[in-house]
Amino acid sequence: MAAFSATISDSSRFLSSTSLPKRKISAPSQCRSFSLSKPFPLSRSNIGSRLGRRKSLNIFVQASVSDISVEKSMDKVHLPKGDMWAVHKFGGTCVGTSQRIKNVADIIISDDSERKLVVVSAMSKVTDMMYDLINKAQSRDDSYISALDSVLEKHNSTALDLLEGDDLASFLSQLHHDISNLKAMLRAIYIAGHVTESFSDFVVGHGELWSAQMLSYVVRKNGLDCKWMDTREVLIVNPTSSNQVDPDFLESEKRLEKWFSQNPSEIIIATGFIASTPQNIPTTLKRDGSDFSAAIMGALFRARQVTIWTDVDGVYSADPRKVSEAVILTKLSYQEAWEMSYFGANVLHPRTIIPVMRYDIPIVIRNIFNLSAPGTTICRSASADVDGQNLDSPVKGFATIDNLALVNVEGTGMAGVPGTASAIFSAVKDVGANVIMISQASSEHSVCFAVPEKEVKAVAEALESRFRQALDAGRLSQVAVIPNCSILAAVGQKMASTPGVSATLFNALAKANINIRAIAQGCSEYNITVVLKREDCIRALRAVHSRFYLSRTTIAMGIIGPGLIGATLLDQLRDQAAVLKEEFNIDLRVMGITGSRTMLLSEVGLDLSRWRELLKQKGQVADLEKFTQHVHGNHFIPNTVLVDCTADSNVASCYHDWLRKGIHVITPNKKANSGPLDKYLKLRALQRQSYTHYFYEATVGAGLPIISTLRGLLETGDRILRIEGIFSGTLSYIFNNFTGNKTFSEVVAEAKAAGFTEPDPRDDLSGTDVARKVIILARESGLKLELSDIPVQTLVPEPLRATASAEEFMKQLPEFDKDLAKERQDAEESGE
Repeated sequence: MAAFSATISDSSRFLSSTSLPKRKISAPSQCRSFSLSKPFPLSRSNIGSRLGRRKSLNIFVQASVSDISVEKSMDKVHLPKGDMWAVHKFGGTCVGTSQRIKNVADIIISDDSERKLVVVSAMSKVTDMMYDLINKAQSRDDSYISALDSVLEKHNSTALDLLEGDDLASFLSQLHHDISNLKAMLRAIYIAGHVTESFSDFVVGHGELWSAQMLSYVVRKNGLDCKWMDTREVLIVNPTSSNQVDPDFLESEKRLEKWFSQNPSEIIIATGFIASTPQNIPTTLKRDGSDFSAAIMGALFRARQVTIWTDVDGVYSADPRKVSEAVILTKLSYQEAWEMSYFGANVLHPRTIIPVMRYDIPIVIRNIFNLSAPGTTICRSASADVDGQNLDSPVKGFATIDNLALVNVEGTGMAGVPGTASAIFSAVKDVGANVIMISQASSEHSVCFAVPEKEVKAVAEALESRFRQALDAGRLSQVAVIPNCSILAAVGQKMASTPGVSATLFNALAKANINIRAIAQGCSEYNITVVLKREDCIRALRAVHSRFYLSRTTIAMGIIGPGLIGATLLDQLRDQAAVLKEEFNIDLRVMGITGSRTMLLSEVGLDLSRWRELLKQKGQVADLEKFTQHVHGNHFIPNTVLVDCTADSNVASCYHDWLRKGIHVITPNKKANSGPLDKYLKLRALQRQSYTHYFYEATVGAGLPIISTLRGLLETGDRILRIEGIFSGTLSYIFNNFTGNKTFSEVVAEAKAAGFTEPDPRDDLSGTDVARKVIILARESGLKLELSDIPVQTLVPEPLRATASAEEFMKQLPEFDKDLAKERQDAEESGE
């Protein structure tokens, strides 16, 4: 037991060790206490009996951060405040290695501000390592000792890289002293099997102490006036019920004045994340606390600006992992940043913005690994927008929250009954659930709200219990849970003064074939929030981002059939794409090409000047389902068009499924519109009901606007009496050239070589192609005919109708030239 008493004694002394500079242990009657649970006096005599009766050890520690008296008279040095101060905050990634700490020092030195306050986090992953130490010790896992050695080694090796001479000796002495004390404290936690939040916060905060000290030594090596600040001596916060803290600005300002009077300096390196309670008990600012520290210090110093250094170029218009064409926002208002961070965007924690808003201090987010990037400025007014983008765009950015469920409480008995909503959300509060979004119809017939999916079961049970009588009586019809939901939020300060933003947003979602489950919009209009199916969330994000940030019409294209027609189209797109984008604001990107055997896919759009070469070099085995999924689903463009340049009935059979998925279809393939009547009618009905386009103008009349002219006549009330014409350019060419000494097979071969026939000339010679065109026009005119209703006389010789391939047919056709020449002669003699 003597050994155990020594352990407690060591941990007690640790709390006032030299890791907390300029403090002394207070006399017991003057000290502040913090306990591992309920305090009780600790002595040699009662340790054994206590351990015998209890599994967890309660410890009363008779030492802590001593009071810094603010009543004592101040020294003559007063803290200057205002624009001469620039605040910089460097996160754990920025100080993750010795080289990165040197880079941070270079940035501090190169800043020409008159005075600088620098807030630093612990080295990368150190905070997690410290929490792991506590968890291991509390779980009585002996590996906490080796884990602590890893923490020591990380800082020891970093210091050896950075420091030398007295600076190195001083830091290493302090480091080893701290580690020794931490070992004693963790031993006490190990024996107790329990730790209080105060002890945990005290242990975890050491990462910031070490990184701040090392950085201050590096800056001083360059001959600059620099001191480091343990912010627990200055920053006072009050814990709140929601596991957060509120800064006590009045007390913190007094303590800052006191600290500066004793440590006047032009450069201050301050610890982030850690603070003290009004009772001088060490605490933390919780997760994202270093950003919060920087904002609080910026407010205390009335700084010119606060720069948050991180590993991204700034705030993006959407998550770049989900939207590859997301752009950096050069400016955001405080409210916009607030809204985006609430909805999950990697901006700042909403509370970080509050302190600087009080004094209109801008926050700049910059990338320490890309100093050329200007970053994002968050300030009172955000008049400018994205470089190269629409300066008047009312929507600044989009953010999403996943893993939600909707809870819908509805019933006629809710309408006009005071207190129903209050009762609903009181029940939700009682189970500790977090309501993300609320939507209520003006009829008061239903209230729906979103909560995290992991909390929805408890919420539903609480509501059913609370409203059991109303449910049994029928006043409430149901408490329904809709799982697998996500929230998409559009954020922008100008949305309030711009008509049509909601219409544009919903139109973009509708065109992407996405259904909305619930909508919420505050009267401030800083955000419009919609609830969607989880599987639709990324596609929805891409759809709305594309609508507000990309070209007005950005289209992903898939070309099916790179034969004569498809190849010609691809060459046209190659020559015309730049003109379409520049003059018509239409951005066409061919994401894939597929034939019957080989396909070529791209994530960003194919280089059409090399598509033939790429198809040979990088082509993979054709798979129409995989091709469709790639073009439609695996990239950021919401508008998808598949162009079928084949005459394949199997491809045509996919049109209905494509249109149902929101894929636009363009085709010269006649098989779908001249196929079975019931399938044709379903296809046209689906086209009318959805936002997808089905364009088939080229099925009749090649490039001439025959179908659109016919439709225009019908829509304006005209009645079609008769349609006349030469329905086959192929047969027209063949008959006009089947003269003199030319054989029939020669003329057909010429027509095929010139691209005037279908891939299989029998489609033309059999009359089937003409019959299909007649059927298409008849159906457009309102007649419900099947292909079998059209009488056709074929020009394909009987023995060749069952030939396996078009090539075989062309090879055998000359055998029948005499028969076809005689038919021509008979027709001419008859004047036909």
